[in-house]
Amino acid sequence: MGFTDGLPAQPAEPGLPEIVVDARTRGFLWPGGPIGGREFAEARHSLFDGAFTWPVMTARRSALDYNIATLARFADRHGLAFAPHAKTTMSPQLVRAQLDAGAWGVTAATPGQVLVHRSFGVPRVLLANEIFDRGALGWLAGEIGRFDFLCFADSIEGVRVLDEMAGDVPFRVLVELGHPGGRTGCRDHDELLAVARAAQEARGTELAGVAGYEGTHHEAAGVRGFLRDLARAARTLAPQVAGPIVVSAGGSSWFDLVAEELAPLTEEPGATVLLRSGAYIAHDDGYYREHTPYNRLEGELRPALEVWAQVLSVPEPGLVLVGMGKRDVPHDIHLPFPRAVRRGGRGPAEPLSGVTVVTVQDQHAYLDGDAGLRPGDLVSFGLSHPCTAFDKWRVIPVVDDDDVVIDLINTCF
Repeated sequence: MGFTDGLPAQPAEPGLPEIVVDARTRGFLWPGGPIGGREFAEARHSLFDGAFTWPVMTARRSALDYNIATLARFADRHGLAFAPHAKTTMSPQLVRAQLDAGAWGVTAATPGQVLVHRSFGVPRVLLANEIFDRGALGWLAGEIGRFDFLCFADSIEGVRVLDEMAGDVPFRVLVELGHPGGRTGCRDHDELLAVARAAQEARGTELAGVAGYEGTHHEAAGVRGFLRDLARAARTLAPQVAGPIVVSAGGSSWFDLVAEELAPLTEEPGATVLLRSGAYIAHDDGYYREHTPYNRLEGELRPALEVWAQVLSVPEPGLVLVGMGKRDVPHDIHLPFPRAVRRGGRGPAEPLSGVTVVTVQDQHAYLDGDAGLRPGDLVSFGLSHPCTAFDKWRVIPVVDDDDVVIDLINTCF
């Protein structure tokens, strides 16, 4: 089954937003009246038959399906629950696909993201962050009786605001462990135990477990050491937790070590180890290609995103200007990677080498080299860091392996 099979884009299934294409939908050449997403997809446009304008970002269905199934199998094989970090895509269709594949729920980064996920019916959300937003806490206090919600705390002040804003149902708290030089999280076990004690004693909070983020370590030894500290904290806190403990970790670079170090905790009756990988779903041609655990494990993840853009000018030897810029592609870690070319915008795609993106401006990319590129050629670019790719596109065409558009997904950033 495909990742959106049975999930209509138009009209929307209850809880899923309706997708509409019109002249304001970037990447789509649709000057007429609005058309529903399902109707558009049923036309089975080729990406190159005139229904799109450049640049446009696409998502390849076969890669998305493969990656979702791969991580679902990984989590199941290691006895982990999976709460994929939906900040990567903020796409209700892709969230639903991961839930359908067996995900426990989803992870969010902000209260606003929790609100979005609740708006299309996600039954379990982990807010993997501290929260002090009293307006959001007021809404959550009235909502958490209708869904499962957990959040982080790394300070007594954080527990105090949760306690003050709680309603009839207490906020379930994972105390966050950090490390010196890292991001959020208690810096040592004494501090963590003090926050845990505050969460345990407050009327408006319930101590549910412990969490951490290992991705601020950049070497395996540091990751292992941190995860072992997290496991030790979990064993210390387990007798104090109301019910079976929840332990959460895991980005998309070290989930193999998360499984090795934390899966033994699931031998305790009812204990849940909750993996939070998010970028895995789209993978990439840059950062995650370099850092995926499948460089150490048997198997692979597949890059699902690419941007097609048009050569606008070759004003001097060795310089190619393409109509693609900071509004269209991620540029925070690596610049895009030229992969293929359709000469004159027509004919089959040919592998492309000998050119490199060296600069992106708002609407232009500068390519060094030429590879015979001429104005009017269409170039395909692989991307680095999907978390800063999805947020640039409101509606994304989903293509099959022949670049026929078979569905649309939308994002809610």
